[in-house]
Amino acid sequence: MHTFLRRRQLLLAATAGFAGAAVSAPALASVPWPSEPIRIVVPYTAGGFTDQMARLLQVGLQQRLGQPVIVDNKPGANSIIGVDAVAKAAPDGYTFGVFIAAYAANTTLYPKLPYDPKKDLVGVSLMGVSPLVAAVAMNAPFKTTAELVAYARSNPGKLSFASSGNGSAAHLTSELMRLITKTEMVHIPYKGASPALADLMGGQVPLFLDPPPNLIQPARAGKIRLIGVASEKRLPALPDVPTFAEQGYPGLVGSTWAAMLAPSGVPREIVQRMSEEVARIIRSPEVTQRLEQTMGTFAEGSTPQECDAFIASETVKWAKVIQEARVTLE
Repeated sequence: MHTFLRRRQLLLAATAGFAGAAVSAPALASVPWPSEPIRIVVPYTAGGFTDQMARLLQVGLQQRLGQPVIVDNKPGANSIIGVDAVAKAAPDGYTFGVFIAAYAANTTLYPKLPYDPKKDLVGVSLMGVSPLVAAVAMNAPFKTTAELVAYARSNPGKLSFASSGNGSAAHLTSELMRLITKTEMVHIPYKGASPALADLMGGQVPLFLDPPPNLIQPARAGKIRLIGVASEKRLPALPDVPTFAEQGYPGLVGSTWAAMLAPSGVPREIVQRMSEEVARIIRSPEVTQRLEQTMGTFAEGSTPQECDAFIASETVKWAKVIQEARVTLE
């Protein structure tokens, strides 16, 4: 009898312990997300394309999620510093990053990265795609793509092109142009789009490919000439500028883009919720209009799986260009 009572007491004690654990664990797990401020890391300085895209989300996410959303600019090393900050952040759903095309190119450009893009980061949503536009100086000896190609072929190695930096979308799309048109051109890297555009407008450099937001106003003011869009279709913001495909170069497609990513390990339901909220904001009429008419950017808003697939395809595409054009960071 004594043994039986002892076993019964132990059983009751164990049952009470399990019940207590069952109450405490779900109590922690049931804290609604989000319950604190959300940080969006931008691996570039304020004011640029990436920063603009992140801030397009900021107000909408604050309204929909009921928490402050902070844009944290962490520029440097062709976006690697900011990307690494996201990769190493706690996977608790309170740190995200908005990255652009350099993120895909860096996988090939750099022999060693402080993070593993396949293991440390996951896609949330592709936000927008901004095809690059070719701009030429007003004093350039060519006014169309055909004239540019003819000039470059007649003067191998004498035509230079600017870029916003080594490994940038502007640099790699220009290298793609060089490969497709079978011309020899000289790359002049700048420390950002602003000084490159200044020299283009001043006539110091004849050619510069860049996203539309930086080129639309100078073109409308007659300070530069736009001769082609590296896209499969014309931009609503620049309806009179033909695509390179229309001009006989269908493979000349290059863009920068903005995508939200998260550290690996963030709960799937949080990634899905954030993806849905981002897509809802991006596809809203007012944001879509601003993107297409003011920034020359096609609004997207994708699932996490579509985002990952897009980045994987961009990584393969730019790896091929980097290898064929023998692009280095020197």
